[in-house]
Amino acid sequence: MAVAETQLYAKVSNKHRSKSPSVLLESLLTKGFPAHIAQKALAATGQKTTEEATKWLHSHCNDPSLEDPIPQEYALYLCPTGPLHNHLQEFWKESKRQCGKNRAHEIFPHITLCDFFTCEDQKVELLYDTLKRVGDRFSQCFPPSISLTLHSSTSYLGFFIGDSHANILKEFALAFSSEASSLADCHVKPCLKQIHLTLAHKFYPHHQKTLEQLAKCINPGETCQWVAVLYSRDMRFVHYQTLRALFQYKPQNIDELMINTGDFIYVDPTQQTDVSEGWVIGTSHRTGCRGFLPENYMERANESDTWVKHREYVFVTASRFFTQIENEPKGKLNGEVHNPSMSRSTTNVLQNATLRRGVLVVRHGESIDQVFGKSWPQQCLTADGE
Repeated sequence: MAVAETQLYAKVSNKHRSKSPSVLLESLLTKGFPAHIAQKALAATGQKTTEEATKWLHSHCNDPSLEDPIPQEYALYLCPTGPLHNHLQEFWKESKRQCGKNRAHEIFPHITLCDFFTCEDQKVELLYDTLKRVGDRFSQCFPPSISLTLHSSTSYLGFFIGDSHANILKEFALAFSSEASSLADCHVKPCLKQIHLTLAHKFYPHHQKTLEQLAKCINPGETCQWVAVLYSRDMRFVHYQTLRALFQYKPQNIDELMINTGDFIYVDPTQQTDVSEGWVIGTSHRTGCRGFLPENYMERANESDTWVKHREYVFVTASRFFTQIENEPKGKLNGEVHNPSMSRSTTNVLQNATLRRGVLVVRHGESIDQVFGKSWPQQCLTADGE
């Protein structure tokens, strides 16, 4: 057995936690799938539906690693949504067009809270419970907006998080890692260094000025709702290249790989030296099978294209509640039914506790009223009271 493979198996714990099977697992067991295989399918598909897990099992029926006890790797990210996310995506697109692909393009815009860690398939639901519980505990102290300051060097460009807000994020990451490590019996390492949101990384030095100009078009104070998201990836292919199939290919020989348009293929660059020109050898993300395929049928994909989104926690701050209208319908938020109109009084209390009040002192205010109208004070202060 190869050294790398031995290290992977060494990460797998033999400890088991007594827990009644979930509804999804019971459904798969009634279909005749073994428990450890069913749990592997649920972990690989984000434990969303029985249908997705069943489809994964059927696709991987010829996967030689199906019985291997290698778990998924998980990471906790804080991701922006709304206008700020849209502007970041536009930067991703334009920076790639003008300067080519850099390391940051492999992953979507995010702030790392807890880097990748392993968790046994049968204990993944404990991570979901931890995210919900810790999120509820920090929801009231989560900042309405996060302070972002642009930082640039010859190989890095991104936003650094202000100290006060960074401390809150570090406390949240530390609380999640501590509880997840205890409940799910896994080693979770929180990000306690400089909290940042990367825009570009490992680019050519002569592209720095262009990237800086593009980054200055992003308004860091743009409206944003932050979401803590738990992602997973297949730990066996961390250092592989991810390719996407442009066309369908039907094998002509027994050692070739069947691919459909849009399939993702994992390719190890170090294993291509003995492959015939114009061909690559890789492993299908969809089926787990390995074989040769024509290189001109493929294009480079992003590393995160094959990641699985498991659960998320939406931080709804007091200032956002305040802007909601009275007749807004009920909706599910972080797994619970939320009625904005019922929480209006609670929202006002939170807003008064979290937002600072501003005092504006002027002379001859009545004259200003006549010239600019009585709404002019609203234009003198920001939403933070500054």
